[in-house]
Amino acid sequence: MKSPIQNKINLVFIPVSNVERAKEWYGKILGIEEGDEFFDHLFVVKMDGTGLILDSMPMWRDKNGELPRLNVPVIQFASDDIYGAYEFMKANGVELVTKIENEQFFVFKDLDGNMLMVCGN
Repeated sequence: MKSPIQNKINLVFIPVSNVERAKEWYGKILGIEEGDEFFDHLFVVKMDGTGLILDSMPMWRDKNGELPRLNVPVIQFASDDIYGAYEFMKANGVELVTKIENEQFFVFKDLDGNMLMVCGN
């Protein structure tokens, strides 16, 4: 039987503690100008390719109200200029986890401590 699940990723969720603050930060870092808000806890970012949702995830918080974190870089953003991207992040005070590795990628943290990656095309 052929699987009814497509081999396509529609959206990626990033857990954020404050959607408004995250929207500003990601807007600056990714050049995001548009998106849609839903249910007081989701911001669907207008992206090229796979979609991105910033979500304060009220139903996924633990008993102390804490959010899960992405403790390994599971999301990769693209760049045509990996060195320029690295310098841009440094200039904007982004917490860098690695230097540029193998002239290909670097890892950084967002405001909530989620680890993300930028990789050269």
